[in-house]
This record gives sequence, C-alpha cells and structure tokens, in this order.
Amino acid sequence: MSTDAVSGAVAPAGGLFAAHDGAVRRRCVRLALLTLLLVAGVLADVLTGPSGLSVGDVLAALSGMGDTDAAVEVIVWQVRLPTAILAVLVGASLSLAGAEMQTILRNPLASPFTLGLSSAASFGAALVIVLGVALPYVPDRFAVPAMAFAFAFGTVLVIQLIGNRRSMPPGVLILFGIVMVFGFNALVAVIQFVAPADALQQLVFWTMGSLGRADMWSNLLLGGVLLAVMPFSFRAARALTVLELGRERAESLGVSFARLRFGSLLRASLLAATAVAFSGTIGFVGLVGPHVARLLVGDHHRFLLPAAILCGATVMSFASIAAKLILPGVLLPIGIVTTLVGLPVFLLLLLRQWSR
Repeated sequence: MSTDAVSGAVAPAGGLFAAHDGAVRRRCVRLALLTLLLVAGVLADVLTGPSGLSVGDVLAALSGMGDTDAAVEVIVWQVRLPTAILAVLVGASLSLAGAEMQTILRNPLASPFTLGLSSAASFGAALVIVLGVALPYVPDRFAVPAMAFAFAFGTVLVIQLIGNRRSMPPGVLILFGIVMVFGFNALVAVIQFVAPADALQQLVFWTMGSLGRADMWSNLLLGGVLLAVMPFSFRAARALTVLELGRERAESLGVSFARLRFGSLLRASLLAATAVAFSGTIGFVGLVGPHVARLLVGDHHRFLLPAAILCGATVMSFASIAAKLILPGVLLPIGIVTTLVGLPVFLLLLLRQWSR
C-alpha cells in the first residue's frame, strides 16, 4: 500500500477525532458557564429580599466576619439561604426528572406535570389542608409533604403498571397522564368548593408553588434524594443516548428497554414527588430545563443530564429572585413566575431551533 493511500485513510479519521474532541470541549465549557451562572443566581437570591438588608450585611453574615446583628443572622441563615437552596434542589430535581421522562417516553412534552404527578400531589395536599386526612405516625410538620409524595408516587406506580404491557406505545402513557391531570384537578376543585376560607387560601397558595416551607430538614431530605438518584441516572446515560436511535436499535445493541424504562420512571417519580411535596405545583421547569440543556449540549446524555440539572436549578434560582422583585413588598408564588418568565423564553428557543 502506498504512503499516499495510508495518509488518505488516516487523515479523515484524525479529523473526526479532532472534531469530537472539540465538541466535548465546547460542551464542558458550557457546563462550566452554567455552573458559574447558577452560583451567581444563588448569591443574588440570598442578597435580595423585602427586609432591606445591605449587600455588606448579607456578605458579613454569610462569611461570619465582623459583628452582625442577630436579626440579620436569622434572616440570612434561616430564611434566605434555605429558600435559595430549596430553589436549586427543586429545579435540579424537576429538570432531571423531565430529561429522563422525555427520553424514555420519546415525547418532548413529557414532564412531571404532564404525567399527572403534580396534580396527584396537589390532591394529597388538599386532603390534609382541608379535610385533615393524613398518613398515620407522620409528624404534623411533614403531614402535607408526606401525603403529597404518597399520591404522586402512587400515580407513577400506576403509570408504570400500565406501561409494562409490551404492546403499549409511549404516547398512550402521556395521554393517560393527561387523564390523571384532569381527574385529580377535578377532585381538588371539589375539595376547594367545600373548603372554609382559611383552608382554601392555604390550599390555593400551595397549588401555585411556593418555597415558603424551606428549612434545613426539607433541604436535607430533597438533597439526599437528589444525591442518591444522580449516580444511577448518570450510569444510565449511555443507554438513554442509544435509545435516541429507536427502541429496536437500542435493544439490538444490548439495551433492556423494559428495565431502562422502569429505572427511569422510578428515579423521575422519586425526584418529582419529593420536589413537589415541598414546593407545591411547579409545572414548567421539568419541561423547559431539558430542552434548554439540549440546545446547549446536544442529545448525548453524558452531558445532557448534568446540563439539565444545572438549567433547572438556574431557572428556579432566577425565578426566586424575580418572585421578590416583580411586585415590591409582595412575594409572588414561584410557580406563577416560572410560567410567566419561562414560557416566552421557551417559545423563543423553539423558534430559534426551528429557524435553524
């Protein structure tokens, strides 16, 4: 074989490797930039609030340097910081759950909200808030989150039971989820109709999504679930990427679709149910976070899953800031903010992608 033939065969391969390395570097840079943006959002979230604290007071309380008033310490460490952390954890959990759901169900509209998890959690919370029905042996402070988690997780088990039928196409699961949404919303409406005024106000505020229940225990529980689920999600990244080629192609390459679907829906249900249990109904982050991540890093799940986590956390962090600033002196429910702010951004991203 001539030298020219050898060089002609090697050169394209070298070009492919170089292009691959360049794509990996670009994705890593974008992940790093997302991380910096998230850190900036968390810091800005802690710095903003209705109490009128100066930046110096907040930074001094966070660093522990200098003499700070006890009231400032309480506001920063017991109100603002737990709320900022809960926003990050909720956004990361919902976005990671949405990313896995969209891939495993082969539907870009799949999310914890469209599958009925949020509506089921709202019904569970309504039972506690209005009717006083709670799980036995659960402390009062965890009664609402526990019942919300139970109904959300039970809904996913039903969806998984239906999806175990091999002949069941993924689109039917989405339709079944929509049925669950309307069904649970109707039940919540019935409870709202008979609820007294004070319980009705509390229930409506809960269904709008709120970070007002943030504390050390809620952050530890949700953070523990997120940290426990993430390694299993990252381990399944290769199989999820192969699934993008189609179910038949993935199974021919050794991917067990039934096992992969069960694991993905189980992880997504744990994340979404726990997040909704502590934050109420926040239906937009789990849908838009994965799509933004795909626009930034593509469909390779080794990068898509971390990017979805960072995008969801960043969206929630800046939504928490906006909830404090849109109406001065009024803290808007964060579920409203994520929809009002995120929907136009999502539409612009879709139009940009379509134009390409």
